[in-house]
Amino acid sequence: MSDTENKNVTAVEAQEEVVESPDVHFEPLVKLEDVVVKSHEEDEEPIFKMRAKLFRFDTEAKEWKERGTGDVKLLKHNDTGKVRLLMRRDKTLKVCANHYITDDMVLSPNVGSDRSWVWNVAADLVDDVPERQLLAIRFGNSENANKFKEAFEEARESNKKLAS
Repeated sequence: MSDTENKNVTAVEAQEEVVESPDVHFEPLVKLEDVVVKSHEEDEEPIFKMRAKLFRFDTEAKEWKERGTGDVKLLKHNDTGKVRLLMRRDKTLKVCANHYITDDMVLSPNVGSDRSWVWNVAADLVDDVPERQLLAIRFGNSENANKFKEAFEEARESNKKLAS
């Protein structure tokens, strides 16, 4: 290669490197306001929170169906003092359990497991329609299951005192 060819090649390479990218800027067509999303937990104080898996008993199929995995919470209302159980699924945050803890709810150990409990719910409001359910909840270990039982029993006694 001759010197002039080398100079021409380097000049072309230099021009290719210098090519500027266009400065593109788009303005939004519509300005959207920030939306405040309410979880309906604003007036409540969590008194218990732990990760668990929730099941419901399907009476037609005679088997347990998984409702979801997530954090189960016992929430005490700041004004009324009533305690309710709320559980949302991980990621989607869809409600899989939502009911007040009443005097007639009794936790029973699930057969064959020391880390799960079963109880009857007269009106679970998962789909905004009160429905009678048999629920079971399973924790990672028996220690967590016992902590839940203690908190559940305290909430039941607290709600019982408020009702009388």
